[in-house]
Amino acid sequence: MTAFVPSRFFFMAICALFTLAAALLAQRWWWMLPLGCVSAALTALGAWDLTQKRHAIRRNYPVLAHFRFLLEYIRPEMRQYFIESDTEAMPFSRNQRSIVYQRAKRQLDKRPFGTQYDVYAPGFEWMNHSMSPARVSHSDFRNQIGLTAGGAPKPGVTQPYSASVFNISAMSFGALSANAIRALNEGARRGGFAHDTGEGSISRYHREKGGDLIWEIGSGYFGCRLPDGSFSEENFVKNATHKQVKMIEIKLSQGAKPGHGGVLPGVKVSEEIAEARGVAMGEDCISPASHSAFSTPIEMMHFIERLRSLSGGKPVGFKLCIGHPWEFFALAKAMLETNITPDFIVVDGKEGGTGAAPVEFTDHVGTPLSEGLQLVHNTLVGLNLRDQIFLGASGKIITAFDIARTLAMGADWCNSARGFMFALGCIQSQSCHTDRCPTGVTTQNALRQRALVVEDKAERVYQFHRQTMAALAELIGAAGLSHPSEISPDHIVRRISEHEVRLLSTLAKFVKPGSLLEGRFEQTVFERYWPMARADSFLAAH
Repeated sequence: MTAFVPSRFFFMAICALFTLAAALLAQRWWWMLPLGCVSAALTALGAWDLTQKRHAIRRNYPVLAHFRFLLEYIRPEMRQYFIESDTEAMPFSRNQRSIVYQRAKRQLDKRPFGTQYDVYAPGFEWMNHSMSPARVSHSDFRNQIGLTAGGAPKPGVTQPYSASVFNISAMSFGALSANAIRALNEGARRGGFAHDTGEGSISRYHREKGGDLIWEIGSGYFGCRLPDGSFSEENFVKNATHKQVKMIEIKLSQGAKPGHGGVLPGVKVSEEIAEARGVAMGEDCISPASHSAFSTPIEMMHFIERLRSLSGGKPVGFKLCIGHPWEFFALAKAMLETNITPDFIVVDGKEGGTGAAPVEFTDHVGTPLSEGLQLVHNTLVGLNLRDQIFLGASGKIITAFDIARTLAMGADWCNSARGFMFALGCIQSQSCHTDRCPTGVTTQNALRQRALVVEDKAERVYQFHRQTMAALAELIGAAGLSHPSEISPDHIVRRISEHEVRLLSTLAKFVKPGSLLEGRFEQTVFERYWPMARADSFLAAH
């Protein structure tokens, strides 16, 4: 039987067979009748689970899923006394997951009895409020990317993009299922926010719903490559000029595995993945560790200008996880030398997630978001370039406070990947790399991904964004502000010890405008590494 019935449906099949057997044997043994009634009820429950559309895990695990829900129901008492608190689990705590589920489902997201955090523990952070709170009339907060701070279009930008301050971070089709991509993009369309394609390029499923796309281009140049893996202008233009594509993002590295290429084995390269990426079906799909379209910082600036022109004047920027400081300084020096600046930079923290990465990279390679974002922001301020370049940030951003804190560190907008995965129904089973995702989010198995009902999950994606933006509006209103762009490091406080707290503005050590141009190194990182950076090479000058 197991050859014909997937193991997750096996219990329901056994119940159905037992019901049939009980019906036949009840005349001989009366006690089979009540047992048969129980198994019949379980069979009916399984049939209901298979046909309902609200819970993906019930569609994939009929009957058995209810045991999980039972454990969830009694969990508070079990965990409180025997296991762990709601704030301790990693990568994301139960509290973090719950706030996404509640907002996605439009359930009550309030909590009684006070905070569960130790507010006197080192590292605890809070936001200062005002005795004169502001009334914020809307929560559709946006940035005009491609325009300068004064509102003038940047050179070469003819199609600036009005981007939400909260968007879907890069996740490729292939890593996510077709239904997950459909639901994310439809949710983005309803909410008017952006959906980053990930380096796997634009699939047919990204195009179905018509939501705004940020096209991420990695070192494999998927969607804009020649058969040998090099960059193709012709293929780039075909995708970049599509009306759904609002911005182009060059991926230099990602937080979960910076400096590490990737290989999608040929057995996983289906017809749809091959179509999206521009590779041969059934052949290994390789993402090199570095780009071939440019090899120096100056060449990269010219590549940015080239993509801006080929796309018809759409904003072009790049994403990276900060590693060697002198390499980013080299990019900054190239901006000065060429007078070419990206329209945006996305800083990905090392706490970023992925479907699979070597443990050493996940745990110990790359700079966390706070330090990486601070370095990029300070560099641009020190060169008087900050008002020309928008900054995005990604790395475990879930709540409105996460957004507020990140904006206070210098970002203009935030991206979230796993937050929107939770909105799709992800339960953090951490089986993304096995093709056995229980909720159909990260699998290419057709039977498993059918559990994810696009219409239902698209609404949850939309509601998660909408409710989070409403919470952000309440936060900034309480602080006496009218727009998230007004949040400053002086609004965020961090506890250093039981008896000492510091404003983020003093901890982050922000530099003064133009300090690098004037040769004033206000931080050790600049004093040590700025002289090592070269506009003509990523290698350090010694």
